[in-house]
Amino acid sequence: MDKALIDQLIQTVRQELIPQLKIESIDPHDPVVFTYLPQPWQKLGAGNYAAVVYHPDYPHWVVKIYAPGRPGFEEEVEVYRLLGSHPAFSECFYAQNGVLILKRLYGVTLYDAIQRGLRIPKQVIEDIDQALDYARKRGLYPHDVHGRNVMMYEGKGLVVDISDFLHEDKCGKWDNLKRGYYWLYRPILAPLRIKIPYFLLNVVRKTYRFFSKLKQAGDGIFAKISRRHHKKKHS
Repeated sequence: MDKALIDQLIQTVRQELIPQLKIESIDPHDPVVFTYLPQPWQKLGAGNYAAVVYHPDYPHWVVKIYAPGRPGFEEEVEVYRLLGSHPAFSECFYAQNGVLILKRLYGVTLYDAIQRGLRIPKQVIEDIDQALDYARKRGLYPHDVHGRNVMMYEGKGLVVDISDFLHEDKCGKWDNLKRGYYWLYRPILAPLRIKIPYFLLNVVRKTYRFFSKLKQAGDGIFAKISRRHHKKKHS
């Protein structure tokens, strides 16, 4: 780590980026929207709560900024503290007032890879699995791991977004993605190199979210009925 460059970047963020940047989170289930990004900053990505940008003079780091009113900053800082250093994860070098400076991870998300018809090697999936196991051993709970939050670079798997890794509730997104990878992608899509348009991927994403909520609601109702039945049985 070049501390002098990091210090310069911090000053640039404070003096040039934050006073001018305008982002908003219209819907917590959709990516943050940029309304103004000062030059020469470049947009790198947008999650549901935060945006990620970089400066051409500091290509090895990114700046993640939480949208006004959106939670999760303190939790993400704690996750990076617990993670320490691992090749499949980024590292945090600065965190203050909803702004993080992170090591830049290069690559393409699995979501984009499918859209572009790129081959996703099995090693990528295995690397991500091993990285998530590492996180669990560090006392974390891999959560919200899906196609937009994982990447591949030179045949290796990377985990991009770890902001929800303190959530202890069970999350099956990564298991579902792996199931789709082994059952659908490897035997059918990969050999054909089919490009899936973004609008269709978005339909799949929203349909998955709808049925996940439906299942959660159903599980909750079933649990309540089971508890009532148990109480009546023992009353």
